[in-house]
Amino acid sequence: MIHHVEGRLVEKTPTYAVVEANGVGYQLNISLNTFTKIGSSEKCKLLVEQLYVRDDLPRSFGFADNAERSLFRKLVSVSGVGGTSALMMLSSLSAEEIQQGIASGNVALLKSIKGIGEKTAQRIIVDLKGKLGAEDLGSTVNGGGSMREEALSALLALGFARPVAERAVDKATKSEEARHSVEHLIKTALKNL
Repeated sequence: MIHHVEGRLVEKTPTYAVVEANGVGYQLNISLNTFTKIGSSEKCKLLVEQLYVRDDLPRSFGFADNAERSLFRKLVSVSGVGGTSALMMLSSLSAEEIQQGIASGNVALLKSIKGIGEKTAQRIIVDLKGKLGAEDLGSTVNGGGSMREEALSALLALGFARPVAERAVDKATKSEEARHSVEHLIKTALKNL
């Protein structure tokens, strides 16, 4: 099992990063929070978590800090929450907001995340309430492209249909806050879905 990858940041989008270490490029799915934390530095270190969707289909996820990886691990331990759903949660809210939502039993907050219904939100709260410890607390885009294109690409990579993603991004661009960074644009678009 791979614990972390440290090396040259070859490519970075809001949904994945490619880190080259000793001549091998590792493509890791990342959250918007990790996207922001790694910034535009040439070198980076990402903590790795691997999930096996099937025996022959591993998916690798990268995290800028241990708090986010730890929360990801706990989220995917809940029945009905897979890697994509957990990453969507960590892209929509910060790890601290998710932990506070779980601790306070805030079903509405978790339900506001695309792909998380009421039953799943309740299951997350029941399974994880009281199990989150202190370790769980805690915009130039490489590759070019406009903020709109990067946001649209991120939503498409998360599995949304192009027309739906385009409407959400277009609606989000009207928000003053969403104009500050790709991360804000994507978060605002996710709320519009």
